[in-house]
Amino acid sequence: MRLSTMFSLQNQYSSAIKTFPHSSSIFLSSTTNSFPLQTKSRNFVSLKESSFPGKSISTKPRQLCVMGSKSSDDGFNQPSFQGGESFLRSVLASMETVYLNRNPTAKAILELVQSVDSDHIFYDHLAFRTFGVNGYGIDSIAKFFLDFGYTQREELRFPAKKLKALWFSPPSIPLPGGGSRVNGPLPRVFISELLVDQMSTQTQDIIRKYTEIAGSGKNHAALASSLGSLTWGKPLYSEFQQLARFLFRFWIRRESEYAAWTLVNGYALNHVTISTHQLKSHLRDIKSLNQFIEENGFKLNSEGGVLKVSPDGLLLQSSTVADSVSFQFADGITESVPCSYIEFAERLVLPQYKNIPEIEVKEFHRRDGFEVGNADKIFESTSKEQLTRRAA
Repeated sequence: MRLSTMFSLQNQYSSAIKTFPHSSSIFLSSTTNSFPLQTKSRNFVSLKESSFPGKSISTKPRQLCVMGSKSSDDGFNQPSFQGGESFLRSVLASMETVYLNRNPTAKAILELVQSVDSDHIFYDHLAFRTFGVNGYGIDSIAKFFLDFGYTQREELRFPAKKLKALWFSPPSIPLPGGGSRVNGPLPRVFISELLVDQMSTQTQDIIRKYTEIAGSGKNHAALASSLGSLTWGKPLYSEFQQLARFLFRFWIRRESEYAAWTLVNGYALNHVTISTHQLKSHLRDIKSLNQFIEENGFKLNSEGGVLKVSPDGLLLQSSTVADSVSFQFADGITESVPCSYIEFAERLVLPQYKNIPEIEVKEFHRRDGFEVGNADKIFESTSKEQLTRRAA
């Protein structure tokens, strides 16, 4: 994003935010650069040094959520959107651009699906990862979406991974002209948080060091995501290794991989999710989509099986394996680190609506929310085990 574009977003924000009396000052920072990426090959991206800048840019636990609500045609029982839609979509588009530039697999798959389904690609949800310390947790990025009409829904807990997550449903707004992806129906938002206080002392020290260095960067989480910038400085390679190494010695591999990922990716989109049941072709069946993707040479996350199914059988999910990027650490060492991936979700019709003709089925007739068991396995898309696994 050019500086002129960033200032344009800030000006739009200043105007749009007047509608919201309790809005946060997320878009107040005004100094950074765009960060071009150079793709080496599928599943691997080489980032120039400036792609990850070293300078700072200054509830109740539920294991299952099955919901249906009577609402407008977009499927969400939400208060009407108050304004600022154009700005919100501009920010989402910027986040998506950074994500696609860094993740050639996601870009290629979106193009593949579009070649079959034209402009009928809608996002089920967007996902972010955060550190639950020094104000850098879920709230730091959630407040942007809350300012623009999103509503907090269910909390999910992942005790083995020492994570928690919240998801947010979008405001109800009409789409008279249609639209696709970030210009289609607004997606849900899924934000997870590492419970830093439950980590080892060494891991806590590293995470606290960088979140403290970042200062007020937590107030600019959405800006950081839309620019593809870290709010803290680049870490040392030895510190990144420390987070990843703890894994095997103390059997907390998944937590540490989450911490290591967040340290080098910050608020960047962790993944976007295609809503398969809203496709128009045969790919609307997630099994057909999975087959289509694998036939085109892409690896799917095999943790717990390629297809993740909720206990009620109504939420079906799958995902690719994350791309890798070449990251230059603060001490000059350059190593490959995991980046992001793309997910697919099919939400089936709730039992009470099973007799509704298919042509009349709306989003609110379908299974809503998220499932701990599914999400736990989807998290593994950025794990070293999945990244190094050979394609079946």
